[in-house]
Parts: sequence; C-alpha cells; structure tokens
Amino acid sequence: MKEQSQRLGTQPIPKLLFNLSVPAMIGMFVMAFYNVVDTLFIARGVGILGVAGVSIAFPVMMIIMAISAAVGIGGASVISRRLGEDKPEEANKVFGNIIFMVLLVSVVGLVGAFTFMEPLLILFGATPDILPHAVDYLFPIMLGSIFFSFAFTTNSIIRSEGNSRFAMITMIIPAVLNIILDPIFIFGLDMGVQGASIATVISQASVSIVILRYFLTGKSTLEMKLPDLRPQLLVIKETLTIGMPAFVRQVAGSAMIISINFMLIKYGGDFEVGVFGIVHKLTMFTIMPMIGVLQGMQPIIGYNYGAKQFTRLRETVVLGMKVVTIISALIFIIMMTLPEVLMHIFTGDQAVIESGSQAMRIMFAMSILIGVQVVSGGLYQALGMAKPALILSMARQVLFLIPLVLILPNFFGVTGVWLAFPLADILAFSLSIFFLYGDRTLFFKKSKDTSDYIPAHSN
Repeated sequence: MKEQSQRLGTQPIPKLLFNLSVPAMIGMFVMAFYNVVDTLFIARGVGILGVAGVSIAFPVMMIIMAISAAVGIGGASVISRRLGEDKPEEANKVFGNIIFMVLLVSVVGLVGAFTFMEPLLILFGATPDILPHAVDYLFPIMLGSIFFSFAFTTNSIIRSEGNSRFAMITMIIPAVLNIILDPIFIFGLDMGVQGASIATVISQASVSIVILRYFLTGKSTLEMKLPDLRPQLLVIKETLTIGMPAFVRQVAGSAMIISINFMLIKYGGDFEVGVFGIVHKLTMFTIMPMIGVLQGMQPIIGYNYGAKQFTRLRETVVLGMKVVTIISALIFIIMMTLPEVLMHIFTGDQAVIESGSQAMRIMFAMSILIGVQVVSGGLYQALGMAKPALILSMARQVLFLIPLVLILPNFFGVTGVWLAFPLADILAFSLSIFFLYGDRTLFFKKSKDTSDYIPAHSN
C-alpha cells in the first residue's frame, strides 16, 4: 500500500486533516470561483435571461452529478475502509465496478440529449423566453456527460486513497481552463450561453485525460484492471447504498431549484429567476470551504473506523466540527455586511442588486448553523451507515426547505422563498444535533473500549 494511504492511520490528526482538507478546500474554492465567473460572463454577455436559462438547466446537470456523486462518494467510502482493512485487491474490484457504472451514466446522458431534454426543461419551469437559452446551455453538457461523470466520480476515489493534492489539481485544471475559455467563446466567438457550455465540456474532457493517465501509470494505490470492470452485484449494491445520501442530496438540490424557480415565476417573473441564478452561485461559493473540510475528514474517518482506531476517529470529528463552525461564522458576517458589493460584481442594474442583496441577507440569517449540518451527514456516510446519512442528507432540502419554499410564498410572496432558508437551517441543525448526541459515545466521549460499539442510529 502506498504511503499516501498508510498515513491515514499514522499521521497526527491536526496535520493530516490540514493536509487533506486544505487541498480539498482550495479545489472546491476554485471550482466555486469558476461557477461564479461563468455566471458573471453570462450576465454581462447575454443578460439576465441568459442567467435564468442556466438556472433552469442547472437542475438537469445536478441529476447527472447526483448519480456520479452516489457512485463516487459511495465507492470512496467502501475503498477507504477496504484499504484500512488492508484489502487492496478488494479495493481494486470496487474501483473497477465504479468505472463500469460511470459508463452507464454517460450513455443515459448521451441518449437524453436527443430525446427528453427539451420536455424536461419545460417541465422544470422554462418559459418561452428562457427555453432557448436553457437548451443552448444544456445540449453540449449532456453530450459530454461522460467527462463530467468520470471526473466527478474519480475525484472522490482519489481522495479516498489519501491523495488530496492530486484531487485538488483535478478540480483546479477544469476551473482554470473554463475561466480562460469562457470569454473566448461567449464574447470572441459570440456564442452566448452555448459558448459557456462548450467551454465547460472542453475543460472536463481535458482533466479526464489527466485523471486517466494517473490511474494507468501506477501513481495511484488503486489499479485499473480490465477484469475488475466486470459488474458484481454485491459491490454495486454496497456502493450505491452508501452513496445514496449523496444522490439524494444532489437530487434534492435539483428539486429545490426547480421548486424555487416555479414559485418565483408564479409570484414574480423571469427577473426573479435571474436574480436567484446569481444568488445561488454565490451560495455555492460560500458552502464549498465546508465541503472541503468534510472531504478531508471522510477518508480519515473511513480508514480509522475500518482499522478500529476510534481515538483518531473522535479527534477528527471534534476538530472538523470546530473548523466548519468558524467558517460558518465568517460566512454569516460577510453575507450580512457585503451583499451589495457581491451583487455589483455581476451587474450594474440597481434593481437586480437591491433584490439580490435583500434575498441574501434573509437567506443567510442562520448560516452560522450550516457547518454542523454539512459535517454530520458526511460523517455517517464515511462510516458506511446509510440510514442516518440518508436522513441527514435529506433533512435540510427535502424534509424542510422544499416544503417551506412551496408554503411560505402563499403568505409572503417572493420574500417567502427567501425566508424558507433560515427556517430550514434551524430545523436541520436541530435534527443533526439529535443524531450526534445519540452517538456521542462513538464520536465525542473517550472510553476504554468502543470496538464493539453499535451506533444508536445505525439501523
């Protein structure tokens, strides 16, 4: 086993979490920055309807990403535990089955581009003015779904073996390429939103080649072997069961955006959909650092749980919770004090700036609670405990946010959409605390022997 995997069970936790989380945070930050810049170019080059078109198309992209997340994150959990149990050959079989599932996802995306794409966009709320922009953006994305699926899935796998530095590079490469190509295609070639989409596909294809070379040249702990691509039902079932919370989280995000767009069109119009398109990209930007910390925690937790090193597991959880809480507090301060500055980056339209600033202040009113929510679901996922991971992954968006988005606008109009966010944060935080408290013996309390401990919410 390579040193990059062995250190998960030996290196001091503060140093290890720093070494794994910082590259993940940088990678996520750069990706989020690319998303913001992408929206900025579209807003400046096409206008608010172009942003609205991307906002309508984005849930379809999230469905593709949801399947990839289920395969990648579920597989990463299984692989990190197999490595912790010193079973490299079984880890390779899991990896081979993951590649097989990526190919299946790609076929669905390719077929969908020519069949159900446009009806799906209409179902998701595209108006006659928005639909052409949404189609222009989504068609190239679906044609290139193999690159998105492969890059998105393998990033989780690379992290699971402890190589956070290369995982960071695989996020930075497409982001930087995209930032370079966007103005060329959008402005230089006058291709509008389709230019932004083509730039994204080219960027993902480029990094896919880099990742493939990594696995084929022996730089990975894992080996890509043709016999391992043969599907094994038990491996696929375990991977998807553990990855289901990630799938639900991504699909819930898609459903959330669809619900919000629907209610904004009902109680506002295309203008509000465009405003939300900008605000949503800023929202993604703020949550990425916390996801980076979680991504650093997961391989440590999975490996040490498999190796029955529970003291290291607890130390990782406590330190991670402290870090994400600090990040949450900083986000709260920024969003309460600088929303106008952030909106002004995207547009000079005063109406858009005022509307977006009001929305952000309301949406982030309870953002200090987000960190614990992010970590709790991912914590159970790293341990391979599908049920609590699924419930906590569903909590904020499915159980609380979507119902509130559909209910509150009936009383408060467009403002009701924004109010749903802080209320959902309070409820999801409370549920996370309930689960963590129930399993405090495993996660927080130091005891002489927890090798036979059964988590309170594992069944």
